[in-house]
Amino acid sequence: MKSTNIPEVKLGIIAVSRDCFPIELSTQRRENIVKEYKGEIFDCQTTVENDADMLKALDEVRAAGCNALVVFLGNFGPETPETLIAEKFDGPCMFVAAAEGDGDMINGRGDAYCGMLNCSYNLGMRHLKGYIPKYPVGTATDIAAMIADFVPVARVILGLKGLKIITFGPRPQDFFACNAPIKGLYELGVEVEENSELDLLVSYRQHKDDKRIPAVCEDMRKEMGEGKYYETLLPRMAQFELTLLDWAEAHKGSRKYVAFADKCWPAFPSQFGFEPCYVNSRLCSRGIPVGCEVDIYGALSEYIGICASGDTVTLLDINNSTPRYIYDEDIVPKYGKKFDITDTFMGFHCGNTPSCKMCANRAIKYQLIQHRLLETGDPDFTRGTLEGDMAPSKITFYRLQCDSEGQLRSYIAEGDILDVPTRSFGGIGLFAIPEMGRFYRHVLLEKHYPHHGAVAFDHVGKTLFEAFRYLGVKDIAYNQPKSLPYPTENPFA
Repeated sequence: MKSTNIPEVKLGIIAVSRDCFPIELSTQRRENIVKEYKGEIFDCQTTVENDADMLKALDEVRAAGCNALVVFLGNFGPETPETLIAEKFDGPCMFVAAAEGDGDMINGRGDAYCGMLNCSYNLGMRHLKGYIPKYPVGTATDIAAMIADFVPVARVILGLKGLKIITFGPRPQDFFACNAPIKGLYELGVEVEENSELDLLVSYRQHKDDKRIPAVCEDMRKEMGEGKYYETLLPRMAQFELTLLDWAEAHKGSRKYVAFADKCWPAFPSQFGFEPCYVNSRLCSRGIPVGCEVDIYGALSEYIGICASGDTVTLLDINNSTPRYIYDEDIVPKYGKKFDITDTFMGFHCGNTPSCKMCANRAIKYQLIQHRLLETGDPDFTRGTLEGDMAPSKITFYRLQCDSEGQLRSYIAEGDILDVPTRSFGGIGLFAIPEMGRFYRHVLLEKHYPHHGAVAFDHVGKTLFEAFRYLGVKDIAYNQPKSLPYPTENPFA
C-alpha cells in the first residue's frame, strides 16, 4: 500500500562515547552498523562526548530531515548528553549498545553493556521516553535487525503525533459501546474535530455534478469488475468519496494525517441515497481509515495498524460464534483439531473491508439488516456495502481504547482468517485465534471492551506491543496460553 496519509520514517544514527574510553570504538562501530543496515539511514559524523557535541549532532540530523533516531552506545557512553538527545529531539529515539568481540579486551573493550544500564536510569530520572529493544546489546548485524524492527514502531509514533480524527455525527442510539472519553486522544497527541452529520450532508450536496465524478466512477468499475457493482449507484458514491477527500484536505489544519469516524445509520442511507461502506473501504485502502458508527477509537486503532503494518486494515464486529456444523464440515476436514470451536468466530461488518483483502467473488450489494428496517420492496438506498468472504490471511486483532475512567488500555491477539466459507452475508471472515474463548471471557468481557476490533492483515503484534508501551499504555492484554491463567480465571474450573 502506498499512501501519503502515513509518515515516512527518516532515520538517523548518532554514536555516543564516554570521554575516558576510546572514541574510535563508537565511531567505527557506528560505521559498521550503517554498512549492515539495508535501509536508508543518515550517518551523523559527530560522535557525542559532551553537551556541545550533542547540540552539534542534533543540528546535523535535523538538517538531514531525520524524524527518528538511533542513539548508539559504542562504548560506556556519556549519561547526560546521550539522554538529552531524547529530550531535545522532536521524534522517537531508540537506544542500543555495542557488544564486545571486535577488539581486544584491554584497549578494545567498551563496556556498553554497563553503560546501557546508566542510560536507562537517566532516561527514567528525566521522565523521558526511549525505545529499548528486548535485548539492546549486539553486534552490527544484531543492531541492524533491531533498527528494522524500530521503523514501524517509529512510524506509529510519528503518525499519531500528526493525526487528526474527523467525526460526523453522535454515536447511534443503542451503540454507545463505540463511545469513549476523548481525553485519551489528547494524551496521545491526537487532535479531534467533531462535526454534525448535517455538515457532511451540506458538503455532499455541494459536490453535486463535480467534474471529477466520472473519473472516480471509472476507477470504481475497474476495481470491482463487470457485474460486481450497481451502475446507477456509482455517481452517488463517487460524489461522497470526493466530499470526504476534500473535507480532509480543507480541515487537517496543522496536522499531516487524517482519519474519519462517521455516522452511517439510521439516517444516512435515506438522506444520502446509499450506504457509505464501499467508499469507506476505498479510503482505507489508501491509508485513510473510516471508523464505522462514529467509532473514534476504532478509527484510531485502524490508523495505528496501517502505520504498524504498512498495509491497509479493517474494522469489524467480533460478531458471531461458529456454528457446530461449519466447524465439523469445513474446519476439521481442512485443519484437523488445530483449533477448538471456541478458538474460532466470525468477524463481520456491513461492507467496509478493502476489496484487496476479500475473495474474488466480492461485490457491491445492499445492507440486509438496514433494508429490513428502512425499506420495503427492492433495495435502493440501502445499497452500497462491499460484501463477500475475506481472503485467507494471517491477522492481528487489536484495539486501543480509553476506558470509563479515562485510562488507555489495549489488547492484541494474533491469528488467521481461515480458508473456510462463512455461508453468510456482509463483509465477513472466519477467524481463528488460539485460546480465543478464554481471551473473549477474561479480556474482552472482563475489561469491558466494545464489540469493534481493528484487524491488520499480518502478524504485527510485536510492533503494536512496542508502540503501545512507548505511548505509555500500561494495560496491554493478549490471548494468554492455558499455562498462564488470567487473574480472573477460576483455578478450580
